[in-house]
Amino acid sequence: MNIKIVVICTYIAFIYWLSLHVPFLDTLFFPTVGAFSFLFITRSFRFSEIGKITVGASVSCVLGTLLFSMYPSSISLFVNVLLTIWMIKKFKWNAPPIVAVSLIPFFSHSTHLWFIPVSVCAVLLGLMLFLYVAERLEKIWAESGIAKFGMNLLTGSKAE
Repeated sequence: MNIKIVVICTYIAFIYWLSLHVPFLDTLFFPTVGAFSFLFITRSFRFSEIGKITVGASVSCVLGTLLFSMYPSSISLFVNVLLTIWMIKKFKWNAPPIVAVSLIPFFSHSTHLWFIPVSVCAVLLGLMLFLYVAERLEKIWAESGIAKFGMNLLTGSKAE
């Protein structure tokens, strides 16, 4: 069993539940968090790389929120996408979901517009924390021999 997948699915479900039950946290859940989760668990766990992507997503969301608040139109959306793609290439963020996060202000219709970038940053930092915990759990699981014991139970093999 991959502990990271279970931990991340639990985290996403918790964020979704929280966004439904706490009115001012409605922007806490955004579908792209699933894409970021998959991206983060399929890469080697390095804080520098994942941190860079988290910063990129937060910056692009601030940019999108700023442009939307100044002039909510197709023109500001165009400029937002153009600048976000430029930043992804310039800073080598290598994470297409960053573009999707920059578009959240254009479709969320939240009454708390400036809470959108805060939500994106908080959710991605939480994702990093949960991935770190999952990584540690997997390491403890592997070192303790519990995984081998569990496989022996499943396959019917005798313990060594």
